[in-house]
Amino acid sequence: MAAHATIVGSGPNGLTAAATLARAGLHVRVLEAAETIGGGLRTEALALPGFRHDVCSAVHPAALTSPVFRALGLDSGVSWLIPDASYAHPLDDGPAAIAWRDIGRTADDLGPDGRAWLATIRPLARHSDELVTFTGDQLIRMPRHPLTAIRYGLRVLEQGTALGAGSFRTPRAAALLAGAMAHANTWMPSLGSAAAGLLLTAQAHAGGWPVPRGGAHTIADALAADIRAHGGVIETGTRVTSLDGLDWGDPAAGDLLILDTSPRLLLTDSALPTRYAQAIRRYRYGPGVMKVDLALDGPVPWRDPDVGQAPTVHLGGTREEIIAAEREVARGRIPESPYVLAVQPSVIDATRAPAGKAVLWAYTHVPLGSPADATDTVLAQIERFAPGVRDQVLAVHAATAATRERANPAEIGGDISGGAFTMAQAIRRPVTSRHPWRTPLPGVYLGSASTPPGPGVHGMSGWHAARTALSDAAGVPITLDDLFGDH
Repeated sequence: MAAHATIVGSGPNGLTAAATLARAGLHVRVLEAAETIGGGLRTEALALPGFRHDVCSAVHPAALTSPVFRALGLDSGVSWLIPDASYAHPLDDGPAAIAWRDIGRTADDLGPDGRAWLATIRPLARHSDELVTFTGDQLIRMPRHPLTAIRYGLRVLEQGTALGAGSFRTPRAAALLAGAMAHANTWMPSLGSAAAGLLLTAQAHAGGWPVPRGGAHTIADALAADIRAHGGVIETGTRVTSLDGLDWGDPAAGDLLILDTSPRLLLTDSALPTRYAQAIRRYRYGPGVMKVDLALDGPVPWRDPDVGQAPTVHLGGTREEIIAAEREVARGRIPESPYVLAVQPSVIDATRAPAGKAVLWAYTHVPLGSPADATDTVLAQIERFAPGVRDQVLAVHAATAATRERANPAEIGGDISGGAFTMAQAIRRPVTSRHPWRTPLPGVYLGSASTPPGPGVHGMSGWHAARTALSDAAGVPITLDDLFGDH
């Protein structure tokens, strides 16, 4: 069995891999380029002192349902705030569509489309744990719950093709699902966008879309505390730009190296086989994101007050408008009326801003590597559904896709998903293999969002990398139960 493990990157996957290996008895060292840990799990005063903004992720349905987070007992270190309204989707005409955690209430609100919503989403929400088991691993395998996998696959085929246009009769229901599908940041409709949207919507009606009290950094802090409690160490301000010369131990002695980074870091090792290197170079990245953080003088003045009950808000209008905007981005252009994903944590977490004030987190999709500052476009889309919001703005912090990559090299071109989220790359992530976390370099494993199951704060990519490494060392497969017992 290996004795030492080095993990490069302290995002949720890197920290999860480190916690897993530390609990398995290895001497663990985590190397983080930034001065603070967390990667996508950081919370900072970006706009004004006293206003706490999540630098990357803000709402975490995948964290709540993550099998490895449950096994690690993450709930003991994180206070989850779960709203009644998982997400909202305002429209120009009529009331907003709301994905209430209570799916029956959602169906009642959707009126003529209530029965269709239940038929589409309820079977997935009822079996959300089985769905997470299926989607939380490499897809090249026999599913543990085949009936749930078949249900999910059939709905992905429906919503990911032209058939989805006929699923609902009203703009409200169609937009409610389209807003969740647009999280995939890819061509719409597509199998990739449908897969992401259906999983997220099922989670909205199962456990809900939670916000961690105090900010996303509390998740990183809880994982770091677990690592240190089991003897691991974390070194910040240590940037790794090349594997050649990196002192991570002796692979011949069983030492391990796990990378919570872009796969491109592997290209810096001169021993990497040519064929594998070619596959990494062919691996595609999707559009980037341009993010705006606002310090506000008060709550967002939504035209429909019900939108103020949902921490997550999807902006962009009808299903057709969102599809058009996402297609523009996929073609390499910034749409005039973009899809905007907004989060207003202050509606549920009073720790984020001074009394009576609020923070608003918002991003829009832009072409890969774009240097464009789309702040005015984002504000215009928010103002469209919340007239007067500009008058509430105290300060603005903006980060373009290009600046995001400079701050975090794992975000190639501002792509926060670790690679284009297409169905082909759900299987080839970053290579086609039953064990894509294993690299051809002895003792070296890849455990970032560029491996299955892909983007999201769930730690599962890191878990699979650590599990694969331990299984290789032991010569037998290792499961969550083997390491954590009855979790």
